[in-house]
Amino acid sequence: MSDHGFHVHGPHDHAIEHAAQHGDTDSFTGRIAVLTALLATIGALFSYQGGATQANAGLFKNNAAIKKTEASNQWNYYQSKSSKQNMAELAIALVPEDKKPQYQQEVDRYKKEKAEIKLAAEKLEADSNAWDKQSDEQLHLHHRWAQATTALQISIALAAIALLTRRKWLGYGVLGVAGLGVALGGLAMAHI
Repeated sequence: MSDHGFHVHGPHDHAIEHAAQHGDTDSFTGRIAVLTALLATIGALFSYQGGATQANAGLFKNNAAIKKTEASNQWNYYQSKSSKQNMAELAIALVPEDKKPQYQQEVDRYKKEKAEIKLAAEKLEADSNAWDKQSDEQLHLHHRWAQATTALQISIALAAIALLTRRKWLGYGVLGVAGLGVALGGLAMAHI
């Protein structure tokens, strides 16, 4: 607008004034904008779940390693008892008859101790395997959440292209890829 009351409208100014006076009637733009916001929100939730499952997988794998180490320690302890048992059995063959009962008691004690140690080691190995399995399940879910998030990100990019090019057929592509992302997220929620 000039100082003398003379005003020249450009095409853009006219479109803005028209939209302000009559409301924006471009439903395509509005739908794409709302859809993009919705997809971004769902994508953020999926991304959070993906991060949580990845962290769980790491924690569970760490627990498996700890249990595996404890089992290894038990097996080492078992081996030391076996060595002592072997020494006691050798002593039975070498010592005089009056000392053999003493060494036989040691052999019996080592056998009993080894049985208890073996049970503890096997339980720790089973615990380690259970933690490994849980870690693998969480990692699978992490991948599923990541796939869902990626599909939603692609659909958001397609939405931007649809908005810029004003190609309505791209809007259907947005819905298709978004549907795939939501379906993948549903599979992750169902632990599939």
